[in-house]
Amino acid sequence: MDIVPSRRRLRFGPFEMDGQAGELFKDGLKIRLQEQPLQILQILLEHPGEVIAREELRKRIWPSDTFVDFDHGINNAIKRLRESLGDTADTPRYVETLPRRGYRFIGSTELHKKATDSSIHSLAVLPLENLSHDPEQEYFADGMTEALITSLAKIGALRVTSRTTAMKYKGLCTKSVPEIARELSVDRIVEGTVLRSGDRVRISAQLIDASNDMHLWAESYERNLREVLSLQAEVASAIAKEIKVKVSPEERAHLAPAHQIDPDAYEAYLKGRYHWNKRTLQGLRKATDYFQQAIEKDPLYPAAHAGLADSLSRLGWWGHMPPDRGFGAAKAAALKALELDPCLSDAHAALGFSLLHHDCSFSASEQECQHGVELDSRNPLAAQALACCLIATERFDEGLAEATRLVHLDPISPVMLWTASALLYHARQYDRAIVQAHKSLELDPSFCPPRWTIALSAGARRSSETGISEMEEAVRATGENQFFLGTLGYCYARANCRVDAKKVLDRMHELSRERYVSGYWPAVICGALQENDKAFELLEAAWREHAAWMAYAKVAPFFDDLRSDSRFDDLIQRMNFPGRT
Repeated sequence: MDIVPSRRRLRFGPFEMDGQAGELFKDGLKIRLQEQPLQILQILLEHPGEVIAREELRKRIWPSDTFVDFDHGINNAIKRLRESLGDTADTPRYVETLPRRGYRFIGSTELHKKATDSSIHSLAVLPLENLSHDPEQEYFADGMTEALITSLAKIGALRVTSRTTAMKYKGLCTKSVPEIARELSVDRIVEGTVLRSGDRVRISAQLIDASNDMHLWAESYERNLREVLSLQAEVASAIAKEIKVKVSPEERAHLAPAHQIDPDAYEAYLKGRYHWNKRTLQGLRKATDYFQQAIEKDPLYPAAHAGLADSLSRLGWWGHMPPDRGFGAAKAAALKALELDPCLSDAHAALGFSLLHHDCSFSASEQECQHGVELDSRNPLAAQALACCLIATERFDEGLAEATRLVHLDPISPVMLWTASALLYHARQYDRAIVQAHKSLELDPSFCPPRWTIALSAGARRSSETGISEMEEAVRATGENQFFLGTLGYCYARANCRVDAKKVLDRMHELSRERYVSGYWPAVICGALQENDKAFELLEAAWREHAAWMAYAKVAPFFDDLRSDSRFDDLIQRMNFPGRT
């Protein structure tokens, strides 16, 4: 039997599989399906009627560095695939299971004749050049680049390279367009310039065939800064039209010209996102200020409220402000953003992230995070929030599958790679957690969170490494941030360095007179020191104050020292964790 090339479009029943774009449609409408089920379907369609062994699927979809346990992962993926196809294992129409052997596609297929080699399914937007050559205006060029990427990413049939990946080519003139396209595995490249002069902004964009470096289309747009949102939508729509990508009515509505915006509000918003993307303490504080300025200028600007929610929640997560000022205020900002725009993926993700870490409202958090992913399946913030929620509630297979997808969405983001490593630690896959943390460190050796994962994972697998040196370095680099200082105390206690662990407790008590310090990390240290009465006293205080990290109490390995105590079970029950599914 001939093998059908995986990059062709195949029809079966009411379904159509676009192998190149990796998209499944039913009656012309895109079906939202996770990456692994789509990959399985594509492989089965390459060999219709033939048995594909489970081992073959493992090699192609679950390589050795993948997070998910293979048996659970493939069973879950097949289940989701059948649900999307309206299929059953007992009476299959499309996917047949052969026990102990593998799977076979048994439906009738036909090639979609209209598919041509000119169809475009992927592109990258290279950083727009700042024609003003004023370093103070770089935030504006970067912001316009990010806005164009975000607009194009709303088109489900189009794979758009993430902002983080695209920005690594900023100022990189040594590589040709075909070289960049090969690195990013895209069909087309968008490059251009932006010039802001007073209240006027001009964008020049051009579309380039990645295979031969041929310019296919170019256009310039100039508008008043008040119309910049409409300008962004117009450029994205023009590109979509030029590459003849299929845009659904819903996506077309999202690309429709937007309302006018106060120029000062937009400028403040761009500065906020510019500093937010640095993900440093100083950057987050500046981002918060700029988002608040944007809201003051234009209270009806939903993206500014969502940006404020993102900044406040991360300041709360790292313990730079008390829970109510961090996650509590972030929740209010996200709700305001959704009041203004219910279809804003970032706002749903921010609300879900805050509901998880401030209220431990697990079901509501998951619902918001899922909605954020459904609105924009390529939004890393939505994937990050959903993965955290799933791991916190012991749904490890689903959580790690989402973490895998997160890394694929933003493969060179140190933050997202560290998130995946931290989730692996909580799922007790310590060796993989360490590997993933090192990948994050390779991208940014100054980024401290991966050292947290390495230290805790090394200690958990009871290797000769204690993690102490990693944490001592992180504590110095972060000005004794409680997240790292508390973990250092825990590492001391685990290494039986009780005097040093006690010194950390004393130091955290001293710092609490100057700034917010949660009872959470001292509780972790006391638990490792087997001072259970004090540990539970501190945990109760942390629970009452809505400490962000309490959301992971049920799964955090560093609480293993306390799990045999009935008081821990009582606390978990009062936190209303959902039962495992």
